[in-house]
Amino acid sequence: MDKPENLEAFYKRKFDWMPDNLRKEIGHFNVFRLKPQVTDRARPAPYVRRDYYKITYVKGSSKIHYADKVIEIQKQSLVFSNPLIPYKWEHTESMRSGYFCIFNQQFFHQFGDLNQYEVFQPKGTHVFGLTDEQVSQVTGLYERMFEEIESDYIHKYDVLRTIVFELLHLAMKIKPITKFDKQQINATQRISSLFLELLERQFPIDGNHHRINLRSASDFAGQLNVHVNHLNRALKVTTQKTTSQLIAERILQESKILLKHSAWSVSEIAYALGFSESTHFNNFFKKRTQLSPSQFRNA
Repeated sequence: MDKPENLEAFYKRKFDWMPDNLRKEIGHFNVFRLKPQVTDRARPAPYVRRDYYKITYVKGSSKIHYADKVIEIQKQSLVFSNPLIPYKWEHTESMRSGYFCIFNQQFFHQFGDLNQYEVFQPKGTHVFGLTDEQVSQVTGLYERMFEEIESDYIHKYDVLRTIVFELLHLAMKIKPITKFDKQQINATQRISSLFLELLERQFPIDGNHHRINLRSASDFAGQLNVHVNHLNRALKVTTQKTTSQLIAERILQESKILLKHSAWSVSEIAYALGFSESTHFNNFFKKRTQLSPSQFRNA
């Protein structure tokens, strides 16, 4: 897969111009309106990772290809995109409208870690259907963004950060996160979060990051300096799955992405995913999908 699209490439692709403040130390933020347009004249967004975050409100039917999943938007939704997950939009309706804002991690330096929130986590929920009442709240927040970014207020970027967090929390209240007591959060949840972070750090596979190193439960337990049984118990409590299941699911997800969206051969994909032999990868893939990798790629 190609290298991640950065903010410079986004502005070049989308607008063919570059904002003056793109390289400021405070990080970058901008907000845009999605103007109604005819679908067949619109240039589709490429299926790649981006190195920036994006929050989109879209009105109108469309499909989002997230990793190996396809999520359909029927009416109106709020969508969170992060640098870890490649995606592309497929608009299934001629006319659409909405808003989107983009920003990088540097914009929130010393203001919080975005990746601690479910909407930006690889296993989290990224698409939220909205009621008409929620649409009114969301559009109001975007209009406040436009008002602030065009103002001369010296602390306007602090206000914009606050509005982004309002959007984030509005979405998370739509679908509450599973609650744990304090003891679980401080121990079981912490070890689970560290495992998932370590797992995701190996992905996505691309030209700059082309082979995973941690493949087994014992590999991860050793890296986290915990007993493998302790790791398994923690994950079973928080995810209802074993360490091996979670690793296999993530490898399967990445294999589907590479088969559909890269030009790599099956043997190259097998090597990148840590399989010593292509036949081992074929057996792994067929056991879980009832298709060989080649059959899945050509389907």
